[in-house]
Amino acid sequence: MSGAPGYRRPAAWAWALMLWTLTAAAGEPATDGAQIIIQHFMFSPAALTIKAGTTVRWLNKDDEPHTVVSGALFRSAALDTGDTFSFRFDQPGTYAFVCTIHPMMNGTITVE
Repeated sequence: MSGAPGYRRPAAWAWALMLWTLTAAAGEPATDGAQIIIQHFMFSPAALTIKAGTTVRWLNKDDEPHTVVSGALFRSAALDTGDTFSFRFDQPGTYAFVCTIHPMMNGTITVE
């Protein structure tokens, strides 16, 4: 395709990146890392499916402190605005988590 002067064909890597992005957005489990945003007194997403070995990172975008706790598995310190907490999920299963400061905030991670 010749096109107008200065026109360049998209590189194969650009197509691959677009396809990967669309596949990931279609609900495929995350494999290398995933993020949960804490904002408006909610975890977003509240339910996440990942593959074993994935590290999940929580980022607090609220003006209030929050925690991320899953029973005896993990417990963050209080996260101020902009603070993060990460945990690597190595075993398949379903893991519930909660903010112990605001117990109405909860979520679930499913590890495949």
